[in-house]
Amino acid sequence: MQAQNFFSTSEEAMKKTVGRLKAELSSIRTGRASSSVIDGIKVESYGSVMTINQIAGVSIPDAKTIEIRPWDISQLGVIEKAILKADIGMTPINDGKIIRIPVPPLTEERRKEVAKSINRMAEDFRVAVRNERRDLVENIKKLEKDKVITEDDKKKFETEVQKVTDGYIKKIDDAIASKEKEIMQI
Repeated sequence: MQAQNFFSTSEEAMKKTVGRLKAELSSIRTGRASSSVIDGIKVESYGSVMTINQIAGVSIPDAKTIEIRPWDISQLGVIEKAILKADIGMTPINDGKIIRIPVPPLTEERRKEVAKSINRMAEDFRVAVRNERRDLVENIKKLEKDKVITEDDKKKFETEVQKVTDGYIKKIDDAIASKEKEIMQI
């Protein structure tokens, strides 16, 4: 049935939206060391652009430190410059063999600022899920107009679409609440 195809396509898009939100949330600094903070940083090395974890080992020796051990020591300088250029709010320390990034604790003001930005980000993802719902409902209405499905089927699909949408909005809200709790912990 065509409506079912539209439904599964839209649900898959909603699932991907929630996945993208979780990926973005993982890169937000919480005051604890996490390699995801530097995951997106690009380094120009050997004539191409790579991420740090492609040219170095990244580890978390303790809750307040990120350690980067390049496979080739000659890459220390370019890695350090890339981290500084990325402006992640942390200063790398290069000891000639490895780079350590001490993770400073977040101030109360900064915690509130980060929580606000997370809520703004969450709203963008909620809108994306609602847009998927809107597109799906328009497709269902078109199917009814074209006499592919009955009015009763249309109402049944619209109810199901709303349930699924509400479920994904709740997943977004849960992810945001979890991240806010993590950020506000001292």
